[in-house]
Amino acid sequence: MSILSGILTIIAGIILSGFLFITLSFFISSLWERERRAAIFAFSQCLISACVLSFFYYLLSSGFFKELLGIFILAVFIIAILIGILLISIKTSKNQKALLGTKGYISGSVERFDERDHVFARNRALRPGSKQYKQYYEEHPERELIDKKRREMGGPIGPPGKIDSPNEHPNIAATMSSLAVPLIFSHPDIFNPKQHPIFGGKKVKLTPEEATERVKGFTKHLGASLVGVTEIDPNWIYSHRGEIFRENWEDWGKEIKLAHRYAVVFAVEMAFKMVASAPHTPTVIESMRNYAKGAFIAIQLAAYITNMGYPSTAHHLRHYDVMLVPLAIDAGLGELGRMGYLITKEFGPRVRLGAVTTTLPLIPDKPVDIGVEDFCKICKKCAVCCPSKSIPSEEQKEVVNGTLRWKLNAETCFDYWGKIGTDCNICMNVCPWSHPRTFPHKIIMGLVTRNSHARHLFSFLDDLFYGKKPKAKLPPRWASFNSNNPKQP
Repeated sequence: MSILSGILTIIAGIILSGFLFITLSFFISSLWERERRAAIFAFSQCLISACVLSFFYYLLSSGFFKELLGIFILAVFIIAILIGILLISIKTSKNQKALLGTKGYISGSVERFDERDHVFARNRALRPGSKQYKQYYEEHPERELIDKKRREMGGPIGPPGKIDSPNEHPNIAATMSSLAVPLIFSHPDIFNPKQHPIFGGKKVKLTPEEATERVKGFTKHLGASLVGVTEIDPNWIYSHRGEIFRENWEDWGKEIKLAHRYAVVFAVEMAFKMVASAPHTPTVIESMRNYAKGAFIAIQLAAYITNMGYPSTAHHLRHYDVMLVPLAIDAGLGELGRMGYLITKEFGPRVRLGAVTTTLPLIPDKPVDIGVEDFCKICKKCAVCCPSKSIPSEEQKEVVNGTLRWKLNAETCFDYWGKIGTDCNICMNVCPWSHPRTFPHKIIMGLVTRNSHARHLFSFLDDLFYGKKPKAKLPPRWASFNSNNPKQP
């Protein structure tokens, strides 16, 4: 009996000490995140865990756990905890659709998307009175009045930084400085690089395995946070050119033809403390910084592959032949979330994407099931917090252009951008997957990606600790949007 008592007390002591460590680390994490509500809850948990552990040692010193009642209580406690851990940690059934990538969600005929119909292309490229303007709105008269009102607001997203007026100027200056980078890289000779003359047209002979290792390694070396490879599904190639940045109007409306077989898709992480200020101007600084970083990576990666003798094209903010989110899903970087963003295991939706397409033979990655679809059915926080109600709140997806998904209303979303003068990012900010990967959040994400019970539990706890409608946080002092705020960190 004494041996059994000793074993049980050791196990119970480890469990209670573990709880105290986790609650303490979550309290520290909440302070770092500047989440006051979460910090209060976490501190309360710490106190309770510390009191329970102290009481446990008191009972241990009194000899209570050597008695039959004490042994029984220890056994019941340990069994209950182990059952609870098993319930939220055992891998539940896989989402077979997710493991097929975008193919798993095709439910009918898919028509390639015309870039001219993109809300950005319409409002950014078309010039009133031009031949292209007249042609487009003759074919789509229902959109002309809507787009005209947007242009009258001052641009594609209205007066930049309006939400933070009159203190928006420094942050918008930072935003526009980053925007200059992908614009410079929008020249065809840059996104469709030619092999450097020193190589004399030579083609390097590489096995697909070696080529994949080199390409992925170089992409990470250039600054990508995540990288994957996929064979290109023609459904995700734009059908016709709609975005014009260098007066190349002869390309407008032309069919986009891409002979490349493979796509190297990468993601760059957006800084948590900048995104946490959404929808204020620091978040648009971070968006543009990462679009610029994506362009920087893409053009070098394309040049690298081309210099090895294989045609390549860089796809970034100022040149897309392909739709990056579907390709990223097929490349195994993550799953499509309710908000329409890619959600990755490592950073949630806090990423921006870039890609290089090529003829270089590569080894494709496999799509992943990290529990996003199931979690999004439960959570709905992005839909609840969306100020323009552009994110659907229905539990089930719908078939849109032959694919099963939650359909973001791009028109109303874009209208809200115009009202505030930033790219909003509230949905990205409030998403439980966006939390920084501190120690406790790594544990939570590890459980959420493998277990359906954990998804229900931590969706509830996220609402409890962070609130159903989390408020925007103050950014670093250099990105302040309120110079009179004494609480600015």
